[in-house]
Amino acid sequence: MSGIGSARRDINDERTVPSGAIPSPRTAADAYRVSDDQVHRARLVVAENSADSEDLRELLDMLGLISSNPDQPPPVSR
Repeated sequence: MSGIGSARRDINDERTVPSGAIPSPRTAADAYRVSDDQVHRARLVVAENSADSEDLRELLDMLGLISSNPDQPPPVSR
């Protein structure tokens, strides 16, 4: 079986996970950091699900995915 179920471990499985496989804890600054790729993918999802161009603009603006000033990054990336 593949997918999410195959990624889960059985409760009775005694294997250990190597320490390098566990990500380090995120800091408070990391929790709010959004990569350029994440912004791009979010814009694509919003574009695919918006009704028209006005709906798209409003949604992107509400989510902070576009900037009112072209010289600045969108609010979500600041």
